[in-house]
Amino acid sequence: MADKGMVEEGDFLRADTRVFVRTATDGDRAAWDAFVLAHPEGSFFHRFAWHDLFRDVFALSPRYLVAERNGEIAGVLPLVHQKSRLFGDGLIAAPFVVEGGPIGDAAAVKALDSAALALMAQLRAPFVEFRCRKATRPGWIAKTGLYACFVRPLAADDDANLKAIPRKQRAVVRKAISGSLTAAAEEGVDALFRVYSESVRNLGTPVFPKRWFSALRAAFGSDCDVMVIRDGGVPVSAVMNFYHNGTVLPYYGGGTLAARKSGANDLVYWETMRHAARRGCTAFDFGRSKADTGAFAYKKNWGFEPEWLEYEYYLSPGSELPQKNPNNPKYAMFIAAWKKLPLPVANFLGPFLIRGLG
Repeated sequence: MADKGMVEEGDFLRADTRVFVRTATDGDRAAWDAFVLAHPEGSFFHRFAWHDLFRDVFALSPRYLVAERNGEIAGVLPLVHQKSRLFGDGLIAAPFVVEGGPIGDAAAVKALDSAALALMAQLRAPFVEFRCRKATRPGWIAKTGLYACFVRPLAADDDANLKAIPRKQRAVVRKAISGSLTAAAEEGVDALFRVYSESVRNLGTPVFPKRWFSALRAAFGSDCDVMVIRDGGVPVSAVMNFYHNGTVLPYYGGGTLAARKSGANDLVYWETMRHAARRGCTAFDFGRSKADTGAFAYKKNWGFEPEWLEYEYYLSPGSELPQKNPNNPKYAMFIAAWKKLPLPVANFLGPFLIRGLG
């Protein structure tokens, strides 16, 4: 039995007389995912497959925790120890994704909170970050007004979905539909990486390695696909979509400079809506965007209303809130320089940096 306040592989931490918290193992995979799929706050980003992706692609240290009562899962926490010489370290639930804070009943969540803080002390990490929709923890620091998500219902009928788009944006979509662009849902990631890497380089952001996207496709199977828009057979816009409990999440998307003129960036989301509706999806989650950015305004133009995310932080004594976002002035010169890199150079260097940024 570990000392009180410690979490060790295979050991248990008693939170109260009914709930125990332990480190998750591969044998928990099926029960973990069943719990996530059944829980109203369970998201695509709570699924267990992310554990292996963080470990195998980025060599991070997943510290997934399970709260149990009478041998049954009562709560889960997909916690990851992210450590970087350039960007510091912390315990995050979870990096690279929109959300991932503890889910479960009240007692289980309380136990998971305590276990996360005990692990923070054990690892001497400067902070714990829970990416939650709403802040609920007294004494923790809530970061609000930085990120918002955008979700609305998706109809089964194409005409109804088109009419739900505001008039001005609907005209842009109609023009793209009537043009010569072609759209197709694809299994591979080559076209996606080609346009996505160019897009993020143009924004001054390091790109994920191509194998990250291949690993996502392999890990999530039919719950992940890629919508590609081509102009004369050449990929100009693409987005990787996730599917979870009737919701489609277009997550990693981008386009070439030519895509702006042709309307390909608009068509890729419209075709994703159509494709998801045919799959039986009833909600469209346009993903997370930073306030006062072009992406934020773009999603509002489509008729989506922002729902502000309230990420929560617990800091160790003397630590400060992490500021790993492009709005931080200290990254301005880096971003400007990155935009000027030749694409092959940016694609080579990006994966070495991105593992500490998510």
